[in-house]
Amino acid sequence: MDNFLDTAKSWMTDFFDPAIKKEIQHLIDTDTDELKDRFYKNMEFGTGGMRGVMGVGTNRINKYTLGKSTQGLSNYLNKTYAGEDIKVVIAFDCRHNSDTLARTVAEVFSANGIKVYLFSELRTTPELSFAVRHLDCHAGIVLTASHNPPEYNGYKVYWTDGGQIVPPQDGEIIAEINSLSVEAIKFEANDSLIAVIDKEVDEAFIEASVQNGNFNAAGKDDFKIVFTSLHGTSITAIPEVLKRAGYKNVTVIEEQAKPDGNFPTVKSPNPEESEALSMAVAKAEEIGADMVVGTDPDSDRLGIAVRNLDGKMEIVNGNQAMVLMTKFLLEKRKDLGFKGNEFIATTIVSTPMMEAMAKAYGVEFKTALTGFKWIGKMIKDFPESDFIGGGEESFGYMVGDFVRDKDAVTSTLLACEIAAQAKANGSSFYKDLIDCYVDYGFYKEHLVSITKKGISGAEEIKQMLKDFKENPVSSVADSKVKWIEDYNTSTAKNVLTGEEKVIDIPKSNVLIYETEDGTRVAARPSGTEPKIKFYISTNTSLDKAENYKAVAATLDAKIARILSELKLS
Repeated sequence: MDNFLDTAKSWMTDFFDPAIKKEIQHLIDTDTDELKDRFYKNMEFGTGGMRGVMGVGTNRINKYTLGKSTQGLSNYLNKTYAGEDIKVVIAFDCRHNSDTLARTVAEVFSANGIKVYLFSELRTTPELSFAVRHLDCHAGIVLTASHNPPEYNGYKVYWTDGGQIVPPQDGEIIAEINSLSVEAIKFEANDSLIAVIDKEVDEAFIEASVQNGNFNAAGKDDFKIVFTSLHGTSITAIPEVLKRAGYKNVTVIEEQAKPDGNFPTVKSPNPEESEALSMAVAKAEEIGADMVVGTDPDSDRLGIAVRNLDGKMEIVNGNQAMVLMTKFLLEKRKDLGFKGNEFIATTIVSTPMMEAMAKAYGVEFKTALTGFKWIGKMIKDFPESDFIGGGEESFGYMVGDFVRDKDAVTSTLLACEIAAQAKANGSSFYKDLIDCYVDYGFYKEHLVSITKKGISGAEEIKQMLKDFKENPVSSVADSKVKWIEDYNTSTAKNVLTGEEKVIDIPKSNVLIYETEDGTRVAARPSGTEPKIKFYISTNTSLDKAENYKAVAATLDAKIARILSELKLS
């Protein structure tokens, strides 16, 4: 940090563009704090790769930081697959500079003798994951910052299995990148090694999505859907997937259909937030639609709204959507006959209801760190096992293993299949969810996300987690804390008996309290954003669906009390 000025001056050589040097000099002369924030560290890989604000500096997304990462990855590929004809595929989303940055990344790969398949226009992240294996590539890159604000962009790396990089590849690649100087980047493109791809991959991906997400649900002719792409990439895939699956009553929110990195009609293009879906929900109320689906800019997360018990549109959260999608897939697999090697998966901060459901069906349950790369790793690590489906609380889901990352394209179709079939059966998506609560326990979750930007913000987040760890609470809402799980030390301790267990998943900066009544409180700094998140999970029994509202109110009150006790409200 103390050497940020020297680092900034190192970007003033002839290797860098004149405009870059001019901007750095201006910051040196006028804004030391901004200069420090841009150069005090290097952009780092997190749970979703490298993501950050665009601009000049080592702590920003630009042609040089992405170029250096690509050069390091090129070196690693050439060492790992020496003698092979190495191939990579690159996609990009709707964000500012995504197309030009994708071209720069392609040029660096080609300058290192690597064959590149570059999508002609923006495409979804799940299509990129699919394309890695479809084109028999060694790696894939997608330029995206998911649902972050307009000033962000990012860079996600996928490996030969179509999943994001995981240990040991991630550490080895990062070490290769960190060993380089910026001047080592080869920017001189070999255009003969860059092939632009288009409809041929689209067609294969769309067909695979329909094959995996279509279960020939009844009632499609009478089922009304409102869809919004929130100015992102899903407009290239989801309308066509729904059409081929037999849905005729699909209303697209035209004001949000055009890809636009400014995301002009929403505060945030994040389907986790109700405001993002407000325009689509209003349209659904106007036309009497059954379901609303909205996706984030790179189309790996989806938000769903359905009619509740009072007939009003209500947004279901990621845990709820995941539970019902998994239940539906388990039922379909059960009808075919379980073979004994099936499993479902979720993450350590998602609803424990997934485990309860796995036990009820007699299938294996696996849990992973936050981030779909860990679920993708499970599929790779256990090739003899059959992945049915799985997701995480942050509105991501994956149907089968033909895509190795969360996939809002196929999941959108699956959600529509569930809701259309339920309606045809005289039920609804919402009522089917309540039936799950009766069968497996009523679990209710709540997320608190606290943003702290800049250098001081990073220190505040670090201190908050430290306080959470070093000053543990003894009870939560009158239930004694029983287990404290520290994923940074890979230990789980029963504070009532002194028993200790080893947590057999990779280390991560996460701490979880679990009480005697099964209440869970998790604290986790984001790996890709300046945030710390607190995940609260409560549960009780629900004896019959008619009591749903009263029991839900009881759990809501308990969550409010927990927020107050932990000073998170």
